[in-house]
Parts: sequence; C-alpha cells; structure tokens
Amino acid sequence: MLQKLLNEIELVGRHLEVIRVVQKNQPIGIMKLSEILGIPSHRVRYSLKVLEQLGYIRASPSGAVATEKASDLIDNLDREIDSLISQLESIRNSSPD
Repeated sequence: MLQKLLNEIELVGRHLEVIRVVQKNQPIGIMKLSEILGIPSHRVRYSLKVLEQLGYIRASPSGAVATEKASDLIDNLDREIDSLISQLESIRNSSPD
C-alpha cells in the first residue's frame, strides 16, 4: 500500500528537480536537461509535459522556461514539506500500540 505513495514521492521529486534546473538554466531543451539531471530524455519529456499542464513551466522556441508559479512553489517548498512531514508523523502517532 505504501509503495504507491513512495513512487509518487519519487515522481514529484523528479518534477521538482526539473523545475529547479529549468529555473537555473532557462531556456533549456530536453537533451540538456537530460544531461544535467542524468535521467533519460523520455522521463524529462514526461516531467515537462506534466509541469506545463500544471502551469509551472512553459515551452518557448528556445526551450523550457519556468513560470512565476514555479518560483512560488520553490519559495514555499520547505513549508509545504514540513506540513507533509507533520501529517505523516500524525499518522504514525495515531496508530494503536
């Protein structure tokens, strides 16, 4: 049951890595992203598609560019992760002994 959650966390982690690299190197193409991240181009392409659909990046003739929404996400990431950790700790602590 928890394996699905772990898989989703790993996927979100990859998406966040893509956003960070795009922000730092924009505009940037799929091949360069793949090279920097060390992951196959088909996975980069998938992440870019998802991130574009969610409004975190946009395609340009020169490559992917991060949006203001991406900047807001990264700026608030620590707080969001702390909130997730609190929720997980609450689940752990609510288990019967």
